[in-house]
Amino acid sequence: MGVNVSVVAVDAGNSKTDVALIGDDGTVLATARGGGFQPPLVGVDSAIDVLGSVLDRAVAGLPDEAAAELASAPGSFGHISACLANADLPVEEAELARALEARGWGMSVQVRNDTFAILRAGVDEPRGVAVVCGAGINCVGMVPDGRTARFPAIGRISGDWGGGAGLAEEALWFAARAEDGRGEPTELARTLPGHFGLDSMYALIEALHRGAIPLTRRHELTPVLFATGAAGDPVAAALVERLAEEVVAMASVALSRLGLLEEEAPVLLGGSVLAARHPQLNDRVVELLAVRAPKAVARVVSEPPVLGAALLGLDVTGAAPEVHRRLREQYA
Repeated sequence: MGVNVSVVAVDAGNSKTDVALIGDDGTVLATARGGGFQPPLVGVDSAIDVLGSVLDRAVAGLPDEAAAELASAPGSFGHISACLANADLPVEEAELARALEARGWGMSVQVRNDTFAILRAGVDEPRGVAVVCGAGINCVGMVPDGRTARFPAIGRISGDWGGGAGLAEEALWFAARAEDGRGEPTELARTLPGHFGLDSMYALIEALHRGAIPLTRRHELTPVLFATGAAGDPVAAALVERLAEEVVAMASVALSRLGLLEEEAPVLLGGSVLAARHPQLNDRVVELLAVRAPKAVARVVSEPPVLGAALLGLDVTGAAPEVHRRLREQYA
């Protein structure tokens, strides 16, 4: 075969899956994108079928002869580096790894939570901490000797607070109580229903409850919360402040677990909420981090997570530094 796929990099989130085929020298041979990875909703086998369909599309992007050979002998792939949403616990990573191994796509498989891909994408060596705040919130850390720091990150039962969905719920709670008199006044009682063209929280509650507004649209309220806080509303501003405190709490604990508090270390910020760079959130994260972890260096991740999955794969295969550099240059 004229093409050797050393690493199959998979970054699979709830809404989309990216696959990249990486050659021995770090060259990106082919890429593909497909649907989301949701084993809790569709089952493990069906979720992995989705990964398989995206992998097939990536193989189809190779030269015809190589694509035909790989399609007939997919076990010719080298290492499968899969960073997956819903792999929140080590036991879930192990289960998903076994399911991928059973497909026989590659000679070896490693499954990690998708937050590790975001972290590895943003650092030149596997060292640092990443906090991701999208629909939910999560934090992981790693150091070159293989040690990691992580949280279960499965919601309130694991002590989590925040994320876009959580913020929307909190905003609705405060706004509802403000309107009916149980809580303190807040402009959220006006701005949240106003976003949907409604004139009261009662109307918004009814619309959400009866399905006139799908519950899936609640994420639209998170930017409204930030705008209301930035305009000076104390209730909204307090929620943003609490989120900043949560981000810093997770980051500083992860740094401490890995022995990185006393040395310069990157803290990468990712996910839709942090990537939006709301000044009242991100600037406050930097301020609080300077107190709890003064040597930490915070920045928003701009590199694609599939790059992180690929770099993790190269770490496993023992690829030379120049191979890592060549791969990274293609995503610059």
